[in-house]
Amino acid sequence: MTAPDPVALVKRYHAALNHFDAAVITPMFAEEATYTSPSVGVLRGRDAIIAAMESYFTEFPDQVAEDETVELVTLNTVRCEWRLNATSSSTGQPSVRRGVETLVLADDGRILTIAVEDR
Repeated sequence: MTAPDPVALVKRYHAALNHFDAAVITPMFAEEATYTSPSVGVLRGRDAIIAAMESYFTEFPDQVAEDETVELVTLNTVRCEWRLNATSSSTGQPSVRRGVETLVLADDGRILTIAVEDR
C-alpha cells in the first residue's frame, strides 16, 4: 500500500473548503488536530475546528480561495501560499486576504496541524 500524497490531500482539502463540504472536510482532520490563525487563535480538536469553519462559512458563504503555491516541505508537511475573496453576509463588505498555511499530516493523511499566517 502506498502512502497518501500530502500535496494531493491538501489540494483536495482546499477544494472542499471552497464549497464548504463539511462531510468531506471533517474526516480529513485527526480528532486531536489543532488550527492556529491570527483571526481565531488556537483551536484544539476536530470538533472545535469544524464548528469554527461552519461559523466562518455562514458569515462568508461565497469565499473563493486560490492556491498560488502548494509545496512539500518535509515528508508530511505542506506549505501553501493563497489568496481569497469573500463577502460578509452581515455587512456586505468584501474581504480580500493573502496568506501562508502550513499543514502537518499524520501518516494516514489526516490533518494534525494547520498554522495560518496572514500576509
